[in-house]
Amino acid sequence: MATLITDPSLEERLRAERKVSGADRFDESWEGIYMMAPMPNDEHQQIVMRLGSILQEVIGWPGSGEVRPGVNLSAAEEDWKSDYRVPDIAVFLNDTAAINRGTHWQGAADFLVEVISTDDRTREKLPYYASLGVRELLLIDRDPWAVELYRLGEGGLEPVGVSRLDDNLVLRSEQVPLSFRLVVSDDRPVVEVSLVGGEKQWQV
Repeated sequence: MATLITDPSLEERLRAERKVSGADRFDESWEGIYMMAPMPNDEHQQIVMRLGSILQEVIGWPGSGEVRPGVNLSAAEEDWKSDYRVPDIAVFLNDTAAINRGTHWQGAADFLVEVISTDDRTREKLPYYASLGVRELLLIDRDPWAVELYRLGEGGLEPVGVSRLDDNLVLRSEQVPLSFRLVVSDDRPVVEVSLVGGEKQWQV
């Protein structure tokens, strides 16, 4: 359920309370509208943590780029707080067009990961990411389970493919040396991540 707060003092108090508690970590601003996101559930955090660790291992530690969880991403150099998004994971390669402003990254990330939660608006963020020039986006949906890869084209972030449990389609990134596919596991479906040209493989 969406809630519209028109009392400025209540809005200020609520935002201050969220900042003190750390609950504002995933909050965003969409063209001046402050979006309060709930804390993700444990499964969401597990997926993000595992994927972030893999990306740090293949990109961050070798010195090929920077990996960030929950970073502020905006088109603006200054006054960015009026319009920004917070992807679950962002990768900025060494030749990235994005600029690290300290408080936020400005411009085109090279690779993003978003994990969808119930009733969130993740898919509505794709046009914004495309406007920044984000080169690739990995989207993990859990209802029903699917792994989707998007790549920047003339029409924005365009679908490359979707991996589902009934097809095990392999999705290969052009930005990071990894491929992804959805596979069956004991407790829940998992994303199988493979190092391209290598023997390493992980289950997320």
